[in-house]
Amino acid sequence: MKKYRYILFDLDGTLIYSHPGIYSCFQHALKAMGKPEAAQDVLRKCIGPSLMYSFATFFDMTEEDARKATALYREQYSVTGVYENAPIEGALECLKDLKSKGYVMALATSKPKIYADIIAERWGFSVYLQEQVGPGMDGSLDSKAEVIAEAIRLLGANKEECLMIGDRHHDIEGAKENGIDSVLLKVGYAAEGEEMECQPTYVVEDFAALETFLTK
Repeated sequence: MKKYRYILFDLDGTLIYSHPGIYSCFQHALKAMGKPEAAQDVLRKCIGPSLMYSFATFFDMTEEDARKATALYREQYSVTGVYENAPIEGALECLKDLKSKGYVMALATSKPKIYADIIAERWGFSVYLQEQVGPGMDGSLDSKAEVIAEAIRLLGANKEECLMIGDRHHDIEGAKENGIDSVLLKVGYAAEGEEMECQPTYVVEDFAALETFLTK
């Protein structure tokens, strides 16, 4: 197996289960916009991509309405949603073990950095992460590819030594745009067969398997 030094982790569906807060904030925004309540299978698709993309793509909103809905979502998320999540089994232990073995790790998430920092600190992830990268509230780093590129830059890493780990096709596509390898970690929110469509470099079942893959 090719050896890596720098490991980039997605957050939602990779390190945490975040759907309770995300679902409730989407429903809040949709209701405020006069839209009907969304079905669970539609809301599941909203975990991973940007809010603007989700409102425009899955709820057929104009750019202007998507911006309004995004503001409504974030207003609610800052009060309740940011706390409605839980770490995925094995995530913290894996970060700890990888750091002890010399890996340099960063968070590369589509969640705004202001919220990602709160969550990473709350669940004890931050101490193992050299960088935490996410979009700004000003619209900066608004694609997964841009987030990954910024994480690589901040780490001062060689792309050949980088590995992106995520649970959705957005993570894999962002890695490909940056010319780095990727792992689809099957603990999160990927749809059935999603790995066949996005074709990650590797597919790994859980954190125990990921650690074995990287260190054995």
